[in-house]
Amino acid sequence: MSARPEERQVVGTAAPRKKVTIQHLHALRASRTPITMLTAYDFPTGRACETHGVDITLVGDSLAQVCLGYDSTTRLTLDEMLHHIRAVARGSHAPLLVADMPFGTYLASPEDAVRNAVRIVREGGADAVKLEGGLELVDTVRRLTSVGIPVMAHVGLLPQRHVALSGYRMQGRDAESALGVLKSALALEEAGAFAMVLEAIPHALGTYITQRLRHAATIGIGAGAGTDGQVLVWDDLMGTWHGHQAKFVRRFADVKSEVEKGIRAYSEAVRERSFPAGAESYEMPKAQWERFQQLAEECGVGDVAKDA
Repeated sequence: MSARPEERQVVGTAAPRKKVTIQHLHALRASRTPITMLTAYDFPTGRACETHGVDITLVGDSLAQVCLGYDSTTRLTLDEMLHHIRAVARGSHAPLLVADMPFGTYLASPEDAVRNAVRIVREGGADAVKLEGGLELVDTVRRLTSVGIPVMAHVGLLPQRHVALSGYRMQGRDAESALGVLKSALALEEAGAFAMVLEAIPHALGTYITQRLRHAATIGIGAGAGTDGQVLVWDDLMGTWHGHQAKFVRRFADVKSEVEKGIRAYSEAVRERSFPAGAESYEMPKAQWERFQQLAEECGVGDVAKDA
């Protein structure tokens, strides 16, 4: 039954993965081994990241759109985020588990950010938090890391500020704005960020920032192949997102078509009564069935409706 707990690992199967740590990520960076990061929003997607070797599982605030149907990540609340982090954490154990801090949970003050980040770590089970922003977040990153909360920064395109940016546009298009992205990256690393997402910037700038940083690993999404790693949104990778497809998205699967095919086949089988078949139904010993019919008649509940 689908409601039964999962079976525990059987002796002789592959050994569980070792926990991915920040030190391990830095070692991957030093050895020029690309880092994989993928978003997850619930237990099944978290378990998939666990099972298939992803290095970092990101509970992204993109769940606002792909899971909850909001028109923007800014609609997502902290309580909603915590619900999803907990679900992912139950499935994703070995990958480093990073969670986005929702819009408005880290902007008022560093103290406010610490208070909310503690909830994400303690109640949600995240290993680290991710913040979108530049120089204005240096004090916040420094405060978070000083109390032992690892921070992944996020520069370039900042989806939580898409209105102020006049849409989801490439950043660092000219020399001056590119310099601003670089300065933000350097300052956030100095403040203690162990890694940072570089989103929607020229590939040359993504490579340049990666080379200029001393320790922080860069995770690109629309930043070219020269970063230390890559991240994609689950629904973009799987081909289940119905909305706009950004230039940097590559669909590695066509799950949408498989879902459509499966639902249509199921509905057709139900309507033509070919599902469930005999092999998919439970049997009752003939003697017990006859006994049941007798008892039902004796109790006065044995008449079967003629139109049934």
